[in-house]
Amino acid sequence: MKSGPVKKVIVAMSGGVDSSVAAALLKKQGYFVIGVFMKFWKGGKDGENRCCSVESEKLARSVAKKIGVPFYVLNVEKEFKKKVVDYFLKEYKAGNTPNPCVVCNKEIKFGLLIEKALKLGADFVATGHYARFCRETRNPKSEIRNYEYKLLKGRDKDKDQSYFLWQLNQRQSKHILFPVGDYTKTQVRVLAKKFKLPTAETPESQEVCFIQNTTNDFLKKYLKVKPGKIIDKLGKILGEHQGLWFYTIGQRKGLEIPQGPYYVVEKALKKNILVVSKDQKDLLKKELVAENVNWISGKESKLPLKLKAKIRYRHNLADAAIIQHLTPNTYHIVFKKPQKAITPGQSAVFYKGMELLGGGVIE
Repeated sequence: MKSGPVKKVIVAMSGGVDSSVAAALLKKQGYFVIGVFMKFWKGGKDGENRCCSVESEKLARSVAKKIGVPFYVLNVEKEFKKKVVDYFLKEYKAGNTPNPCVVCNKEIKFGLLIEKALKLGADFVATGHYARFCRETRNPKSEIRNYEYKLLKGRDKDKDQSYFLWQLNQRQSKHILFPVGDYTKTQVRVLAKKFKLPTAETPESQEVCFIQNTTNDFLKKYLKVKPGKIIDKLGKILGEHQGLWFYTIGQRKGLEIPQGPYYVVEKALKKNILVVSKDQKDLLKKELVAENVNWISGKESKLPLKLKAKIRYRHNLADAAIIQHLTPNTYHIVFKKPQKAITPGQSAVFYKGMELLGGGVIE
């Protein structure tokens, strides 16, 4: 870190190896580090949230003690329930398949936490995300420094988490640090052992943090059963579903239809009908409409715009073009080749090389 006043950074510590190493690296670089453990909504007395379990808090606290930084617990249950969980349920009820991590990053980790951090006099908020920022001078000839922050993929292509960060803006970006973005997961594990952190062997967590078992088990607690017909593309009745929110486009398991396999290809909300097909080609589409589009730069690129797009976190990048601007923040995207199971509610995220340009929610 450059010489000058010591910069204060609040690190969101989850008790995992990534955020632990992030805190340790920043401390080593000379920042004044403050560890913050956020308590999210856990669903009643018997509920549990993987990201903020009792064990996770103990681990985060022990890491803070090990590297010698102050540690605080921030209760954001109310905000998390309203912004993330209620959104999750509302979207499922509307027939969509939402991505709660995208919303959590926008509203909680880089929304609420940044607001609180700045009020406390901190300069930055840091997390263990595998992503990076590149700062470029917008007008090099100007006496007033004016920077643009570009969001880049993480160095580890298998762990890259930039997909979940497409809703960030320039105001937030200048206050965010991603210390492990330039490392691979293997290197992070090695660093954790080098720093003798108690989280060095902490296992990965891949599931939605506030769901204890399956998504359907969670939905059954909050959304009522609403039976309807299951039909094929010709209109033949094949069975009965218990609520369209229990299914997603491309789903094969759990349909309980004889002589399968069948795949969910459509959810007709007004008629409460689930449409299925045996032919996977019925899942292929070449275009989509993305709404609530956000550009990291804060300004729209000239259209048509050729780029690569992702329609799910684990989906391969695909050649595409944003053809036209339909309404404010809504765009028409066409792919070079048909994509499988384009799912309403998921995020369509746009890339140019290593840079994430922006994204939107699939309509």
